[in-house]
Amino acid sequence: MDWINIALFELGGKPVLLVDLVSSLLGLTTVFLAGRNSKYNFWVGYLYTAALFFLFWSRNLYANLLLQPVSLAINVFGHWRWTHPKEEERSSEDANRLKVSMLSWPQRGFTVAAILVVALLWGWVMKTFFPANPAPYLDCCVTVLILTAQLLSALKKWDCWLAWLIVNVTQIILHVSVGNVFMPIVCGLYLANGLWSLYSWMKLYKKNG
Repeated sequence: MDWINIALFELGGKPVLLVDLVSSLLGLTTVFLAGRNSKYNFWVGYLYTAALFFLFWSRNLYANLLLQPVSLAINVFGHWRWTHPKEEERSSEDANRLKVSMLSWPQRGFTVAAILVVALLWGWVMKTFFPANPAPYLDCCVTVLILTAQLLSALKKWDCWLAWLIVNVTQIILHVSVGNVFMPIVCGLYLANGLWSLYSWMKLYKKNG
């Protein structure tokens, strides 16, 4: 799979590979469509998961590679939920579409606590068995937060965009700290889309889906 590592151009003195560009474009398209309440975000999401699989495989990032089946399962679940709502979950504009809803404050508290507990436990495992990771707890916290944001998006919860915003800001800081140039730009686009989606999904919520 040498074609995956083809360098297309340099940015900030570092090469941007074909797999980097393809996965970034697919990821941006997925969240753009999700923010516009389009069910087609899931079809692009399947391609995005495949692209990430090749990306992590080419870089021997097997821990991240093993998470892709989980992401795929969440994507399939979300695709089903968005297109097969229960009677009380149907959008007022389209009975075949799941309406936007929100977590209650107790649910938000439970979600935050669960993220911290799982991240701490997972971080301890990574630190113990994979000591080469320079920031296991932060890495695991971001990963758990990403999976949580994906699950909340699959359930069409407005709160998913709050999680995505935290992920985007954290990733921008991480990439800038290690001298990356391309990925902070991509994460900045994710951040802009997240802010707009936060606003547009609130409008959908107020219209009862």
